[in-house]
Amino acid sequence: MKETHDIIESGILERYLLGELSKDEMASLEYSLEADSELKAHFQQLELDMEKMAMENAVTPSGNVKQALFRQLEGDTDKKIIKINSRKPTRTYTAIAASLAVLFLLSSFWLYQKMSGIQEDLRVVREQNDLLLDENEDLVKNYDETIQWLEELNSADTEKLIMKGNDLMPEARAISYVNHKNKTVILNAAGLPELPADKDYQLWADVEGEMIDMGVIPKDTDMAVMTYIEEAESLNITIEPAGGNDHPTVSNLITFATIEP
Repeated sequence: MKETHDIIESGILERYLLGELSKDEMASLEYSLEADSELKAHFQQLELDMEKMAMENAVTPSGNVKQALFRQLEGDTDKKIIKINSRKPTRTYTAIAASLAVLFLLSSFWLYQKMSGIQEDLRVVREQNDLLLDENEDLVKNYDETIQWLEELNSADTEKLIMKGNDLMPEARAISYVNHKNKTVILNAAGLPELPADKDYQLWADVEGEMIDMGVIPKDTDMAVMTYIEEAESLNITIEPAGGNDHPTVSNLITFATIEP
């Protein structure tokens, strides 16, 4: 419940244990504790955690202290013993000491919780900052690559080849950008139909009747940089087993385009 969450986050439970609330605030909180089982369970756990912390931080006196005390008592047996009033400390002093001890422990526990929360917030902020830096680096990299590709595609030295599908796959369409000056080949494969997982498209260059591998066309991107082959007469796309083949399956040729000499 939102109200329960708000009460827990407000720190009023800790203030209640520290005795910092007014009578009206205490009465209101006690009513809420009785009415809300979830809130009451959290309050009880808070008390247990505080008690556990107190026990864990308790300091056990060294054994040397006990031995030194006995030696001191044995050495003072001959001295005059002065009778003192055996009246026990008043309840007021005892109550004050107990209250101060509880106040210290509760304050320490409350500060511990707050510091833990701050450290967690800082960790989240650092992770988010690292993520933003990574995203920014990716954006800059993608932007630079896009600019380079646009310059390459629009260059006067780039030849644009439209590759239309044949009877085996008439709906297929791809565009190749060949730059003989820069020796680059960029393929736009967005128009190639999706293949099953055990198949890949592969690009080939025909050089004097010999088909030379230009690379497997990636499935996870529309634009891909392929291998440039000198003196290629045409570009050809076939369907091959996943990962590509060392020779083209001519019966699976789906499109080709002739390169102008």
